[in-house]
Amino acid sequence: MSRILGKPVVIGALLVAVVVAGVGLYWFQPWKLWVDDTVRDELPVAAPATPPTAPSTSAAPSTSSAPSAPRTLVSGSLISHEHRTTGTAKVVRLPDGSHTLRLENLDTSNGPDLHVWLTDAPVKEGKAGWHVFDDGTYVSLGKLKGNKGDQNYALPADLDLKGLTSVSIWCDRFDVSFGAAELTAPA
Repeated sequence: MSRILGKPVVIGALLVAVVVAGVGLYWFQPWKLWVDDTVRDELPVAAPATPPTAPSTSAAPSTSSAPSAPRTLVSGSLISHEHRTTGTAKVVRLPDGSHTLRLENLDTSNGPDLHVWLTDAPVKEGKAGWHVFDDGTYVSLGKLKGNKGDQNYALPADLDLKGLTSVSIWCDRFDVSFGAAELTAPA
């Protein structure tokens, strides 16, 4: 047995096998299938209005009002693609005028290099929907914070939401959607 293991060809093959196994583990990260990252972000609210520092000398009644509540502009239910995915995606206008994408009750698989994308792609059921989100316009909102829970992603102030009609949980490593939601205005 030691004569076989001592041959240069066998040693070379073992080294190649160890390198291939290491690269495969790094690339696929299979342990993430058993690790859940749960996030519990609260919906952002506007900062309270600051009271005036000096008493008003005006006789006119105050016209300031309490800040308005966050308002859902569009929303949709997540459907499964490469991995079972459920939850709701919403674009919310906050009282200060900014916008955020909110994922509520998200439940998907963990995976390598997952991102949240706003896209112009149609949401298709099954395998037909796995690879369509990088075909057109998309905006990456950053890495997925966790594969479970509620989370917020601030939208850039200059982002034009027209034409961005879907959300995808996108795996950059394998160019595939884990799940997606078509965004529509509330009825």
